[in-house]
Amino acid sequence: MYVGKLVFAQLMDFLPLHTFRRCVARYPSNYPTKTFSHLDQYLCMAFAQLTFRESLRDIEVCLRAHESKLYHLGIRGHVARSNLADANEKRDWQIYRDFANALIGEARRLYAGDVFAVELENTVYALDTTTIDLSLKVFRWAHFRTTKAAVKMHTQIDLRGNIPSFIHVSDGKMHEVNVLDLIMPEPGSFTIMDRGFLDFARLYRMTQAGAFFVIRPKSNTLFKRVYSRTVDKTTGLRCDQTVRLTGVKSQDDYPQYLRYVVFYDEKTDKRLAFFTNNFELPALVIAQLYKCRWQVELFFKWIKQHLRIKAFFGTNETAVKTQIWIAISVYVLVAIAKKRLGVEASLYTIVQILSLTLFEKISLDQLLNDKALEKFDDENAIQLNLFS
Repeated sequence: MYVGKLVFAQLMDFLPLHTFRRCVARYPSNYPTKTFSHLDQYLCMAFAQLTFRESLRDIEVCLRAHESKLYHLGIRGHVARSNLADANEKRDWQIYRDFANALIGEARRLYAGDVFAVELENTVYALDTTTIDLSLKVFRWAHFRTTKAAVKMHTQIDLRGNIPSFIHVSDGKMHEVNVLDLIMPEPGSFTIMDRGFLDFARLYRMTQAGAFFVIRPKSNTLFKRVYSRTVDKTTGLRCDQTVRLTGVKSQDDYPQYLRYVVFYDEKTDKRLAFFTNNFELPALVIAQLYKCRWQVELFFKWIKQHLRIKAFFGTNETAVKTQIWIAISVYVLVAIAKKRLGVEASLYTIVQILSLTLFEKISLDQLLNDKALEKFDDENAIQLNLFS
């Protein structure tokens, strides 16, 4: 019989607590920490993410039902709805942003050797933005439209492992193209973007930095063909051209040549066009790279479905951003545990299993290995079917 730590405590062992303490020290606060520390706050919010809690009362009731086990979970403070609400609203959300970014750095190192759909040695990023709708009456600070409020998550993910490499949380008014001003271009890397990020002055800065991009042009983009290359139309390619921009402003913003690739997708019966500043890769690889952009859409869909970032426990900006950044850190933490334990199961399966076993005393390695997963599926078929 296993007599070690609870599953939740084993998962939290993957947290670099020394890094967490440095993040806390970086943003001092007058809010008292003796009765409810920053770590207590983080562990309670992480528990809420992993067990799909819907409110502060929900968190309080569930944790107090296991009050004798809280010490073994690592929670030393008094778990109360008021304590958690005050901590979320008054403690600096940047603590959890910095900590999430530290976890992201660790996860990216672990997944650096992974492969994805395109055989390419370069680092490939997918950049996109998702909007989380809010009530304007409750979240007045999150301006979006006249009658709506929202926050936006501007996210760049590393397609090796689907680990976010950059996240910026803003109110709804910030246009996605402005995110390009916040990201430092990485020489030799590829960034895959939709047409919402089309701004030739910003794209030219990426070119000058030695970074590559693949992006959809807008329907009113003016350009002129300079040179055409032959393509194999049986692969779906329709053209591969060198072009120069002819728009009044765009030709000044991007004075160099661009590559224009058109691909026909038989499955969707769509004709897709791309601009890129890379002239070396085969045209078919350019089209395949853009197809990989869908991974960032799947990332948004996954975290919205399986983490608590659509219904918030607090209403001010600090509480909302704290919850989002802790949710992101939990996603990355599970990804780190998956890689370090050598688990083949998907993140979805791991999160569903953890949601039912956090208070169990069983080895996390044993719980998530293949044989244990098979046994878990047999014993909990009804519960798992609810999430399928």
